[in-house]
Amino acid sequence: MEVENQLSSNWDGYMDWRGKPALRDRHGGMLAASFVLVVEILENLAFLANASNLVLYLADYMHFSPSESANSVTNFMGTAFLLALLGGFLSDAFFTTYHIYLISAVTEFLGLVILTIQAHSSSLKPPKCEPEMPCEQVHGAKAAMLFLGLYLTALGVGGIKGSLPSHGAEQFDENTPNGRKQRSTFFNYFVFSLSCGGLIAVTLVVWIEDNKGWQWGFGISTLTILLSIPIFLGGSRFYRNKIPLGSPLTTIGKVLTASLLNTCMPRSSSNAIASMSGSPSPTPLSDQESAPKTQISTSSSDQSPSQSLKFLNRSVINEPAFSILKCSVQELEDVKIVIKILPIFACTIMLNCCLAQLSTFSVQQAATMDTNLGSLNVPPASLPVFPVIFIMVLAPLYDHVIIPFARRVTKSEMGISHLQRIGIGLVLSILAMAVAALVEIKRKRVATDSGFLDSNKPLPITFFWIAFQYLFLGSADLFTLAGLLEFFFTEAPFSMRSLATSLSWASLAMGYYLSTVIVSIVKSVTGDSKHKPWLSGKNLNHYHLERFYWLMCVLSALNFLHYLFWAMKYKYRSKGGNN
Repeated sequence: MEVENQLSSNWDGYMDWRGKPALRDRHGGMLAASFVLVVEILENLAFLANASNLVLYLADYMHFSPSESANSVTNFMGTAFLLALLGGFLSDAFFTTYHIYLISAVTEFLGLVILTIQAHSSSLKPPKCEPEMPCEQVHGAKAAMLFLGLYLTALGVGGIKGSLPSHGAEQFDENTPNGRKQRSTFFNYFVFSLSCGGLIAVTLVVWIEDNKGWQWGFGISTLTILLSIPIFLGGSRFYRNKIPLGSPLTTIGKVLTASLLNTCMPRSSSNAIASMSGSPSPTPLSDQESAPKTQISTSSSDQSPSQSLKFLNRSVINEPAFSILKCSVQELEDVKIVIKILPIFACTIMLNCCLAQLSTFSVQQAATMDTNLGSLNVPPASLPVFPVIFIMVLAPLYDHVIIPFARRVTKSEMGISHLQRIGIGLVLSILAMAVAALVEIKRKRVATDSGFLDSNKPLPITFFWIAFQYLFLGSADLFTLAGLLEFFFTEAPFSMRSLATSLSWASLAMGYYLSTVIVSIVKSVTGDSKHKPWLSGKNLNHYHLERFYWLMCVLSALNFLHYLFWAMKYKYRSKGGNN
């Protein structure tokens, strides 16, 4: 594994699309990454065009109940983001990010073709509902076709999310200051491109689905992902692709297992590696830290293990019971790095739980308000356009104004470190929930004062008040997502970068799942109490939604304190990570 350090420090660890060594003057750079940014616009357009409106398709055309359609959409999106871990794993272990993207794009294309055919043919959907007759929910072969299309699409989306960000980041030479700055710019504009695709999806394509038919919506997504493939291939001769170095999960499992077995084994039955190298007698291991460095098994290097997470050092101190569990110090240190970044990952789940409210309660709030914009009536389902626009404005502003100013102030290369950027996002999420609670208090006061408390009529208050919480959450998403992607890619071991970067998407999935859990707990606890339930009532005006938002605010604040604890303890391993 010492070779890994050498590979990560020069261009020998990279190859072109034909498998030949990458050349410094021919491969990589911003030109190669620009193909990735264009592809991300198309990819996210294809995904969000359906995901943002899928609940209506399942309810109106497949005749799912509201709860079943909502759960199906949640499961679909959660699965897609969790499968990013699979895409990242395969990119690191067996294939390149280049090949995983192509395989995943074809997979998503096939899934969307199935959904388009089903949406186009009435014989492949359940019959239309008859008046005063129960609707027939999709079942049998038709349901199998629906879920086959959905989960082929989810598999493709996961593979793309797990490979595309890493593929773009791999185009920059991290051993030069300019390369690190360009990579940071890439991640900013990756989120910008993601938002561009989302903007088109939640406006134009959603309108087409609602007014022209779902076969058109699925068809546009199908053509979009198909178009992304030749565009991605167009950059082939510019790309540099990281050579796969084997399964990162195997390394993690081997180190953890060896450490556990060597801890549990009687120390008298374990031989120090020194005895294997010809030392007269084994060194007693009763005091691990007193063992001479020369008796540490390094397999391929003279490096000694660090003193952090010392309980793992037994994986290299004692000779393993099975030769397959023999670990090098480099493998040990790589696993330590992964363990150290996991608390940072865990602290971002709560932020994504807050973001989940944008597509649930925030939309329902807006539906009770005046959604007229002049002569135009804005559908509440189009509200996600607010955070998308905010991100599109903030991303260039952050890269071209905020960061240069921060560099001048801090006299550092990066201006704002990765962990500082993530922390800013977490603070913004706290403010967003506080603003959401205050807006809800104002909305309910208007409902009471106007006498509309028991009415479902639109309240005499503009839905633009909801835009404030979207502003803060959209800003939080920009800071945290871009910061997370760059942090995981930069800090992760060279052999595990794609898998680590995929944790950003896994955090998003877990945030959605956590939101469901918190809502269920709040309903259960407040519903069984003697007081009025928070999240039930005749209509939204009778909910105590502001209390729920205050709860989210408090949980986010506690989560931020938790984050500060781990962030202050964290020691950067990369050049420029904390500069």
